[in-house]
Amino acid sequence: MEKIALFIDGANLYSATKALNFDIDYKRLLKEFQTRGYVLRAFYYTTLVEDTEYSSIRPLLDWLDYNGYSVVTKPAREFTDSQGRRRIRGNMDIELAVNAMELAAHVDHIVIFSGDGDFRSLVESVQRKGVRVSVVSSVHTQPPMIADELRRQADVFIDLVDLQARIGRDPAERSSRMHEPPRFLERRAPAPAADDDEMSEP
Repeated sequence: MEKIALFIDGANLYSATKALNFDIDYKRLLKEFQTRGYVLRAFYYTTLVEDTEYSSIRPLLDWLDYNGYSVVTKPAREFTDSQGRRRIRGNMDIELAVNAMELAAHVDHIVIFSGDGDFRSLVESVQRKGVRVSVVSSVHTQPPMIADELRRQADVFIDLVDLQARIGRDPAERSSRMHEPPRFLERRAPAPAADDDEMSEP
């Protein structure tokens, strides 16, 4: 059975699914890739701002952490631009790249959920180690979320639109469950229990 590792660029994936107007059911996402092989690790990366954004995303991160995902976070950096406006800067590219390189020797297939062209060099490096790389993003947004150079480098490009039916959340659940607190279960990996409430990026 093929060994798979998932690397989810949280901010990038959220932007793509928001543009496509659907929410990801992370329980279904994990199960979808478990049907394709043995999911050795599933990483979720995001930066955090210590204010309302931190509060709104915390239930999702806690749910992921208890349900088969490895959550990697770091504080976003705040700065003031030349016009005196408050700006936020932060990405998890380095953390994702380091983890991918560390796991490359232990997996057959890496799946990166991001359209960020900065990952092209990472994909090329991992491929040189004999690992197949799929990239999950979309060309159906305006502009396309997937950078052309990343799409060309990947062994397989998977459009989120093609995955929506299998990993998207039922729209009827969106309003009723969006703000429900998650029910935490005993920590385990890699598969979430079938009866958990799913959460989505806020």
